[in-house]
Amino acid sequence: MCGIVCYAGRQNAAPILLEGLKRLEYRGYDSAGIAILDSDQKTAHVVKSVGKVAELEKKLNLRELPGTCGIAHTRWATHGKPTEENAHPHTDCTGDLMLIHNGIIENFAELKDELIEKGHNFRSETDTEVLAHLVEEYLKGMDEPDLPEAVRKALGRVSGTFGIAVLHRNIPNKIVVARRGSPLIIGVGQDEFLAASDINAFIRHTNKVIYLNDDEMAILNSNNITITDLNLNKIDRELETVDWEVFENEKKGYKHFMLKEIFEQPETVENAIRGRIIESEGISKLGGLDPVLNRLKNLQRMVFISCGTSYYAGLYAKYLFEILTDLDVNVDFASEFRYRNLRIDENTCVVAISQSGETADTLAALRESRRKGALTLGLVNVVGSTISKETDAGIYNHAGPEIGVASTKIFVSQCTILALMALLVGRSHHLSINEGIRIIQELKKIPDYIKEVLKQNEAIRELASQFLNYHDFLFLGRNLNYPIAMEGALKLKEISYVHAEGYPAGEMKHGPISLIDSHFPTVAIATQDYSYEKMINNIQEIKARSGRILAIATKGDNSLSTIVDDVIYVPRTVEVLQPIVNVIPLQLFAYHVADLKGRDVDKPRNLAKSVTVE
Repeated sequence: MCGIVCYAGRQNAAPILLEGLKRLEYRGYDSAGIAILDSDQKTAHVVKSVGKVAELEKKLNLRELPGTCGIAHTRWATHGKPTEENAHPHTDCTGDLMLIHNGIIENFAELKDELIEKGHNFRSETDTEVLAHLVEEYLKGMDEPDLPEAVRKALGRVSGTFGIAVLHRNIPNKIVVARRGSPLIIGVGQDEFLAASDINAFIRHTNKVIYLNDDEMAILNSNNITITDLNLNKIDRELETVDWEVFENEKKGYKHFMLKEIFEQPETVENAIRGRIIESEGISKLGGLDPVLNRLKNLQRMVFISCGTSYYAGLYAKYLFEILTDLDVNVDFASEFRYRNLRIDENTCVVAISQSGETADTLAALRESRRKGALTLGLVNVVGSTISKETDAGIYNHAGPEIGVASTKIFVSQCTILALMALLVGRSHHLSINEGIRIIQELKKIPDYIKEVLKQNEAIRELASQFLNYHDFLFLGRNLNYPIAMEGALKLKEISYVHAEGYPAGEMKHGPISLIDSHFPTVAIATQDYSYEKMINNIQEIKARSGRILAIATKGDNSLSTIVDDVIYVPRTVEVLQPIVNVIPLQLFAYHVADLKGRDVDKPRNLAKSVTVE
């Protein structure tokens, strides 16, 4: 993995492919490569480099790369270190066939041994190169080279996941793409076709798309596209229109996409609730759940499955649903979920939360839940993503693209929509109409509350500058704010590479307090709620051990400033929604620490935006 871009049309392919790679840089990668087929001379140009796409661009002279058909890739190392030999595209023994791949070939070792025995020579440490030689092997036995048939046969031997694109020097102007468990989207333009693992790669050229499903293949050239299953049975698929605009992908004057996306969050919340509330009845209306609404209201158990930041949104949802509904609620790391002895059945609802809708661990957990008869729901941002297709029903964030690898606005969108879900179910249980109205009225104010926090941006940057020499942080929160403490710690470590731990404050004296001294600052979420006094006790224990404390406090709580070192104030709202406001200063703090340290904020090392391998 990580990024695939393909082009077949009438324009020079190289600039389009390079532009596509640059638009996928936010996904995280460590090397890049490109292959262009010069159809007139039947010449294949393959160029690869380690590092950023800019390094690849330095090696390319676009005038020397003619050709209107090509494939390109950014790689995130799984098998083998980041080297030019391990970068994609990979070629066969002849150099005529070029292949790029996202995913993991689980049985590559046995296939490699078999191919070596047949005389194939391998140049890399990757699992992907096996595919190039396997396709070559099937082409050898054909009277007339049939690339789609050879690809089909090769994929029939494969265990694992793949999104692939294949070119061949002797089969000009034809690209074969296929997927299983790794996303591929076809873009349909005027006399041109594009394919990519992420629509951001080609949204500037067209917003007309076709989503490939698992075990489907497409053959692209400048004139047409053919979609089949892996038995080459033709599939008719209608075009869809994507409503993302190109300008949404630009920084609009912000230094980083992450900062832009933090400042977009008032609008993000507005988009999440628009058309989804009925204030007079104190209830939410989520049209995506209408087909399963009766079943949802009568279930006994709900389980949230997700990874990373989305897991903390699920953890917030657990507290929400326990407060607002009568359901038995659990939250699980999707990466661990299916390895346990799961007690789920038709009385259980499993909610998969994923920004991309393609997270491999979450998909695997979702499929296991379906096998056991659970009602499955999805909360995703990407229309047409695999999770959106494989769940019984679901909800879209409608937050627009998020380019920064470290999620901010999608997290806030997820929390907002999960609050709407809890309200919907709660009103069919014990939640009164008055309480429902109160929550909706406050939810409508959240965008203004966020704007109030964002006005403190420069002050938070100045505060962040005082913490640059610390190497460890402790983030503390109680109840609904515990997931926010976890998320705050994750943001700091993701983009600044500073060690940070999120902890439930009540557990502090069961171990972590031993770490506290003047060199170990604590970020304490101490907004006024029913656990406020206990948070004050935690803060006093830290002060007694000379620990520096930065508190997130309720606006007007002047007493807290007398016992902590630094305070960021936030507006007060109802307890169940307060965490949505509280996370904003933590996002800004993490951003500014990372930026002041000179980190690559939008593309932190070793991280990918969408994790499509387990």
